[in-house]
Amino acid sequence: MHRLVRISPFDQAKRRHTSFASVFVSPEIDESIEVDIKPEDLRIDTYRSGGAGGQHVNKTDSAVRITHMPSGIVVQCQSERSQHQNRAHAFGMLRARLYEAELQRREAVTEAMNATKTDIGWGHQIRSYVLQPYQMVKDLRTGVETSNTGAVLDGDIDRFLGAALAARITGADAITTTA
Repeated sequence: MHRLVRISPFDQAKRRHTSFASVFVSPEIDESIEVDIKPEDLRIDTYRSGGAGGQHVNKTDSAVRITHMPSGIVVQCQSERSQHQNRAHAFGMLRARLYEAELQRREAVTEAMNATKTDIGWGHQIRSYVLQPYQMVKDLRTGVETSNTGAVLDGDIDRFLGAALAARITGADAITTTA
């Protein structure tokens, strides 16, 4: 979270105003999920289906049950008269269930990342930007600061990122530098 201190052009008394902004960067996830089903991961059982269908359902093993061993997902189909049609329908249901399981797994990962976010407010900021009456940007985690606020606001944050990464690697605060 960032804190910005500036003199508001809308305040008649020209007082300093503090604003907070929170920025969270998350990776872009490719939504084209390929459902890769390996034949050795499946157990396919056939059995006689029950219900309506006449004498045919009592004589043939047309119902299909597919168990995906790694995930434990089980699907079955007995709605068609043919075992081949039931098998195709069951594979479609298995693909859909595996796709849904992958989406839930990704959602859980995203929720875990979002749980690490902090509150927006006093005491939670990582960088302060003071634009009036003097100019300074200071990273409160590492102590790195600069008076070139224009460059930082235009995206020149390499020194802040480098110091934060160095502090994370060494487990200590980075050396304060002024520019």
